[in-house]
Amino acid sequence: MKIGELARRTGLAASRIRFYEEAGLLVVQRQANGYRDYQEQAVLLLELITGAQRAGFSLEEIRALLPPDMGQWQHDALISMLQQKVADIEALQLRLVQSRTHLLALIEDIQARPDGIDCAANSRRVLDRVKRGELARPTLAAGDVAMLRPGRRRRMGSG
Repeated sequence: MKIGELARRTGLAASRIRFYEEAGLLVVQRQANGYRDYQEQAVLLLELITGAQRAGFSLEEIRALLPPDMGQWQHDALISMLQQKVADIEALQLRLVQSRTHLLALIEDIQARPDGIDCAANSRRVLDRVKRGELARPTLAAGDVAMLRPGRRRRMGSG
């Protein structure tokens, strides 16, 4: 099939399809006239690529995941990479919760400006407290507390 039909069937722009080809994720044959000739499996492959990107995989990670032939998936390697991505996401979630908590503490401290001092003096007061590690600790939401618990990761079933 030509690139226009592939673009229509996948909802991707032709330029995006060419980008995936240039990135080595999509192999295409050329007709005698130089036109690209995509196989039927290109539709599935592009759906896998875009789905993996939405799940947070980089193009390099996707390239490592994809088998040279769609029928040759390496089960253990696939499961391992997916589990690693889950661990990466959980680590990112933890960093985001910590950043959010820090920012909320900073907001609380700024808003707790003592009477009679101007903004500049309050800024110096807050910066001094930050340097000394004396920021207030805001109350975490229930979801944030759950995020900080170790061992939350679910085991992925075999199959």
